[in-house]
Amino acid sequence: MKKVIILTIGMFGLGFDAYVVAGLLPEIGATFNINDSHTGQAVSVFTLCYALAAPIFATLLAGKSIRNILVFALGVFSLANGASAIAPNFSLFLISRAMAGMGAGLFSPLVSVAAASLVSEQKRGRALGMTLGGMSMGTVVGVPLGLIIAEQIGWQGTLWLVAINGFIAMVGIIILFPNIPAEAPPSICQRIAMMTNKRVLAIVGITFVTSTASLGLYTYIALILQSLEDVKNITLYLWAWGIGGVVGSFSIGTLIDRTKRPALLMAGILAIMALAMFSLPSTLRYPVLPFLPIFFWGAMGWASQPPQQHALLLSQRDHAETVVALNSSANYLGSAVGSMIGGFALFAGLRPSQLPFAAGCLVLVAFFGQLMLMLTKKKESKTSHIDD
Repeated sequence: MKKVIILTIGMFGLGFDAYVVAGLLPEIGATFNINDSHTGQAVSVFTLCYALAAPIFATLLAGKSIRNILVFALGVFSLANGASAIAPNFSLFLISRAMAGMGAGLFSPLVSVAAASLVSEQKRGRALGMTLGGMSMGTVVGVPLGLIIAEQIGWQGTLWLVAINGFIAMVGIIILFPNIPAEAPPSICQRIAMMTNKRVLAIVGITFVTSTASLGLYTYIALILQSLEDVKNITLYLWAWGIGGVVGSFSIGTLIDRTKRPALLMAGILAIMALAMFSLPSTLRYPVLPFLPIFFWGAMGWASQPPQQHALLLSQRDHAETVVALNSSANYLGSAVGSMIGGFALFAGLRPSQLPFAAGCLVLVAFFGQLMLMLTKKKESKTSHIDD
């Protein structure tokens, strides 16, 4: 598991980078003398490039050494963060954020395949949960740490810390990681068949809807808290969400390994997430109670990825890198789409206090989609058994 820990360190840097920039936007805007609407592009460009890079580069680099691709991805990610820290103007800053997103989009899905290949099938869920847990730890530990560093030496210092973290993981992979050959790229016919596989599309679609609701709602958590109970300091609430993410991402792997039922676990995750979102507005009337739905929301949001990755790896063993990359892309596209939908909804007159209910309804759509997927698989299994 030592090699998996190295991958987890890299994922820590990705989680750190993906979430800390949002907290640094006021300082970045002041540095470049631009307004909030422009600085927000720094988050959007990273997320979109992350989402687009995952499937594109997984295809272009298929057949190459996994170790070399991981090293290359972390090199791009780390150099881009260093470039962001020294960017002389906002245009170059955006370009460097886009490059960082591309490096992250290449590294993240391949980590899942690499981690699964390093352990036995009995420990696969645990390995997937550990790498995703590294990303959630980047949110819980890295983001507050990054904000503290920014207060002391500026936001550039925080991005330098992200770059150093990436270089440490890169050196660890070079030294410790075996030179595992990646799969050969599938033919055009195989690729089209895989992309049109109904089960793959259903799994990836559920990931997209879940991310749209969960990460999209997270974008507006400060606005929601302020509108409902005039909460000024949201730090403790963000800690609750992030700690929930750590608990969810580290525990889900063990549950997958013990139950061998990732689809059923995913249905339970979605049910709990919907309940947490629906209950959030009413719990804010009480002193401590709001931390519970926020905790469970974070836990279920982060726990939702390993079961989906596990299901895709079982469904498409011959094209593991590509399908996991598609799932990662769907997750980050969902985040971007959720943020945009939330913005449009507020512009159209929806109150911030109504956003948790809207997101909860969207999670219910994913929940019923998951139930239909499970029923379809059960019918297919019965049919196959009868034919045998």
